[in-house]
Amino acid sequence: GSQAGIGKMFFRAVWIVPCVFFLAATLAVGAEYGKQRPDPSQRRFHSPAIEALITNVASRMLDPVLANIFANCLPNTLDTTIENMTTVSGFYDTFVITGDIHAMWLRDSTNQVLPYVPFMKQDPSLRNMICGVINRQTMDVLSDSYANAFNFQEDGGDHQADVRTPHMSKHVFEGKYELDSLAAVLKLSAEFGEHSKDVACFAPHWLPAVRKTVATIRAQQTGTEEEESHPQYLFSRETDVATDTLMLQSRGPPAARCGLSKGAFRPSDDASTFPFLIPANAMVTVELRRIASLLRRHFGPEAEDLAVECLALAAEIRTAIDTFGILNHVKFGSVYAYEVDGFGSAYFMDDANIPSLLSLPYLGYLPAQDTVYLRTRSMLLSGSNPFFFKGSAGMGIGGPHVGLGFIWPMSVIMQALTSNSDEEIIRCLEILKHSALSTGFMHESFHKDDPNNYTRSWFAWANSLFGHLVLHLVKTRPHLLLRKPIDM
Repeated sequence: GSQAGIGKMFFRAVWIVPCVFFLAATLAVGAEYGKQRPDPSQRRFHSPAIEALITNVASRMLDPVLANIFANCLPNTLDTTIENMTTVSGFYDTFVITGDIHAMWLRDSTNQVLPYVPFMKQDPSLRNMICGVINRQTMDVLSDSYANAFNFQEDGGDHQADVRTPHMSKHVFEGKYELDSLAAVLKLSAEFGEHSKDVACFAPHWLPAVRKTVATIRAQQTGTEEEESHPQYLFSRETDVATDTLMLQSRGPPAARCGLSKGAFRPSDDASTFPFLIPANAMVTVELRRIASLLRRHFGPEAEDLAVECLALAAEIRTAIDTFGILNHVKFGSVYAYEVDGFGSAYFMDDANIPSLLSLPYLGYLPAQDTVYLRTRSMLLSGSNPFFFKGSAGMGIGGPHVGLGFIWPMSVIMQALTSNSDEEIIRCLEILKHSALSTGFMHESFHKDDPNNYTRSWFAWANSLFGHLVLHLVKTRPHLLLRKPIDM
């Protein structure tokens, strides 16, 4: 109809709009920003440093709509998801929910607080809160290194009917093994250590939890045949969603030992098609090296054996990625595959959830100008990726978790974060802006032809990632966002 035609005309205009027009063309809104935040009395955590940052950045942004979305999104984790912060045996303990799901995901909680880490020095309470997240995460991993999400207490919330090896305690909210969840725990600890003079706030269980993390990653290098009679991980759920359970009597797809580490489920919580997820393995190599540095800097001889093992495992996995993860694509030549099985099969695709192939430079695995990555990126942002969608409301990567035709803002944010083109970044910002107009926040996904047809209006990870994008551009490309640069 006419509305669809108008939408298509608008989208074509977005793609050819020059920089000056982008900066000037905004919807008619006032100078206020952060208008969709909860009332201050209802906010879960207050950080003077983050409030000052929001004011400093948003008040200087050229586009008041983007300024409002930024001011809503950056503090959303603090405003709404710091469910509990206390001390246990003298150490901080922080429980962070994802948003509309009342549980703490290891991966989400890292990404939710990550943008705040550089500002800890300005705000001791913020530092304590983030250290509490680390202590909670490592406590969770020590209790179950094969689970992806946890309850605040051992109350048996949600997926206790699942059948899993190893057995799940009532502390576990969901028992899906996702390699990137362990990498995310390492990432937050490493990030904290790089921005702090000491890690004295780490609870005593931190080091044993890191040992268990590394041991689990190492254990999951086994091939299917090696553990035929005694599999280390099994998962079964009674469901009509195929990607919510595992094939082959709960084992998952067959794997051949090749140096990579298995992950039964993806960062989207969907079952893997092939057992070795290349982006998760790439993330692991980065974080193992960073943790090795932290161990040597802060723990010394006590943890030297673990530091050596981290470096050895990282090197082994990286060699395996080079050997098994880079393959020839019929259209694009030598590119990274999303998943492989060690036997020679591979899946050429990408999913919006991070770690993704698109996010490899963001993860610190390789530079954005790496030639294999650039070929991979071209493949991912095209029709050769079965989960790349394009419509009148935008274009970007989605995934099977929500379904066909739904673009995840997270992937559009990642496209901007990994771009070296002002024009491409501007297009991404326009798509993100219009996807958020109805609520003032990022969503999990929106339909390619209708930004008002979206999933999850309260998804804190995506909000934090958008806040990070704005802060990144303020530092690296201030001319795209600001009237004048800011010294941060």
